[in-house]
Amino acid sequence: MKFWLHRVSHNAEVAHPLLKRNILSIGFSDFSERDFIKTCTDNWDEFEKSFDRIWGKRPRNRYSLWRFLNEMKKGDYVVVPGWGTFSIYEIEEDGCMTIEDIDISNLKDWNGTPITIDGDGYIKNKQIIDLGFFRKVRPIIQSASRNDFADSALTSRMKIRQTNADISDLYESIKKAISSCNENKPINLYSSILESNLESTFSIIKRELNPDKFERLISWYFKKSGSTDVYIPPKNKSDKEGDADVIATFEPIKTIIYVQAKFHRGETSSWALEQIRNYQDSKEKDDDGYSKISWVISTADSFSDECYSQAKMNKVQLIEGKEFTRMLLNIGISGLSDVFV
Repeated sequence: MKFWLHRVSHNAEVAHPLLKRNILSIGFSDFSERDFIKTCTDNWDEFEKSFDRIWGKRPRNRYSLWRFLNEMKKGDYVVVPGWGTFSIYEIEEDGCMTIEDIDISNLKDWNGTPITIDGDGYIKNKQIIDLGFFRKVRPIIQSASRNDFADSALTSRMKIRQTNADISDLYESIKKAISSCNENKPINLYSSILESNLESTFSIIKRELNPDKFERLISWYFKKSGSTDVYIPPKNKSDKEGDADVIATFEPIKTIIYVQAKFHRGETSSWALEQIRNYQDSKEKDDDGYSKISWVISTADSFSDECYSQAKMNKVQLIEGKEFTRMLLNIGISGLSDVFV
């Protein structure tokens, strides 16, 4: 499977309406015969002789026709630049077609002028339109914004002036563009910096902290988030039900968040959820007018299936290590040095 760039700027007023019918085009209508395709498929010598015979020269742009005719294969992806946009198509069939092989009934150019066929080829206002060869394609993404969904490498490559080119070296960029467009997640500097720092920051948290420091980090996060009061209850209090490691109060919205903090690796079990739920249940007895919410924040990579199930039933927010790290990076780390003085 290869990835190609292919322009449809040649006679664009007809090439683009054809592309909406999933037909990719190129010029060279002087050569557009079934015999040419048959004779020149995988035959470079005959291809060269055809140019000598028909045009009396071998222009450099003939390489674009060779790629279109012979190198583009079924299953390959083709990036088609537009004006500030780009589309990506998959080639559906091996081999080219000529004007005789495609249906242009009721075809109009982008100005609404009907297109008809004369014995010499496409005709528009008695002018021959130079579209000679065609490939059947399937749309993957269409009219995506270059600014939002093409990274710098793909954007730069779309500026080349030749008709087509093999851009398989941009595999990752193209796959990223498809994924970002399908998920409607535009590429931007903020999210790229955030995600690139996620793994390293999470590794530092696991390596440098211990359970007590992890609780202090959570407390700092809530203060940074606007909590009016953050409290770490004493451990092993004899009369308490359940367990909360951090309590954050947001006075303006009359809300209290109880957090069970788990500093460990592997998988967090449902025991953490039971502890925080029991603690919240004990506090629900107080008719103080506050809404009470339970969280479990863990440095583990995941929670057990039972924990996920119970959390859903009991409306407990589960936050695994990488997600909490993302939350920290989102809120900013200025002032973090004061936490562990």
